[in-house]
Amino acid sequence: MQIEINQIIRSKRKTLAIIIKNDGALIVRAPMRTLDQTIKEFAEQHRSWIEKKQAELKSIVILPPKQYISGEIFMFLGKLYPLEIVQGQKKSLILDESFKLAESAASNAETVFERWYRHRAREFLNERVDYYASQYGFQYKGIKITSAKTRWGSCSSTGVLNFSWRLIMAPLEQVDYVVVHELVHTIHHNHSKRFWKRVEQVMPDFKERKKWLRKNGPQLML
Repeated sequence: MQIEINQIIRSKRKTLAIIIKNDGALIVRAPMRTLDQTIKEFAEQHRSWIEKKQAELKSIVILPPKQYISGEIFMFLGKLYPLEIVQGQKKSLILDESFKLAESAASNAETVFERWYRHRAREFLNERVDYYASQYGFQYKGIKITSAKTRWGSCSSTGVLNFSWRLIMAPLEQVDYVVVHELVHTIHHNHSKRFWKRVEQVMPDFKERKKWLRKNGPQLML
């Protein structure tokens, strides 16, 4: 049986690339004039890898949406914190030994949490990007925090680094992996062997960090 390709995206790129989305859908990115048959053959050549990744994704447990009730667990930088609903608290949300949500903000809890995560993501990611850029000589134009659900980060053609605010839920090791990944894209604008070699030079254990994010990433949601 021929492997199913869910979407083909043609652009001014020079190489073929395979993407497996979190729902298991197979996407192939290809140069503008690539024949459909060539794309199908390319996918068939990578059948074992594609089927392995799709099987891994099927084994991932997707957690139900948050209810924002006392005792519910929320993540920040890989650590788990229970939620408390607090009467008379002036600030909408505070993180101490637990997340403390003001009772007056409980009806708008999801927005309050997202705003809190976005703010922390901007602060923390600015620090981590500055650190790796200065240590390894990368240059970038700026940072943006996005609402992306399927991409942890991206790098624009002008050198602007984009990061999903959800990344701040992950452990430091995974945050740093995404930071390095996007910084290397300021030099290599694809996933060539030279790209991965540079990532490995900066972060020799990147494969393990990437593996954790692939397995646990779908749980980093509100």
